[in-house]
Amino acid sequence: MKKIISTSEAPGAIGPYSQAIRSGSFLFCSGQIPLDPKSGQIVPGDIAAQTRRVVDNIAAILKAEGLTFDHVVKTTIFLTNLGDFQTVNEIYGSYFKQDPPARSTVQVSALPKGVNVEIEVIAVADEDGGQTAYDTSG
Repeated sequence: MKKIISTSEAPGAIGPYSQAIRSGSFLFCSGQIPLDPKSGQIVPGDIAAQTRRVVDNIAAILKAEGLTFDHVVKTTIFLTNLGDFQTVNEIYGSYFKQDPPARSTVQVSALPKGVNVEIEVIAVADEDGGQTAYDTSG
């Protein structure tokens, strides 16, 4: 059984997919790109600004299911330039302060809408339902 997860606090799907799917205690979040959920436009700025927007979009999806970054067990980061890895890694790390999830990072030739970063996550809910997502980036 699967439950479609959708929140207006994260960008709507730009294709035939859901923001996330809940199946049992697992939450599978579609890859998030640096789209502003209000305007639907790519956020301006450098890779740091775009990475923050991506992770904030993920936070909104987690929050829709009462989860936090502490519930994330696996992430995949897609970059069009591995030269951005250090900057992305620093920002990413500010959201996963302790017990970070397993992660893969790959360079790809292109991403939707010409963006430079996309991140997808898999989270597992606690038996008690979890907590609310929060921004730990300071």
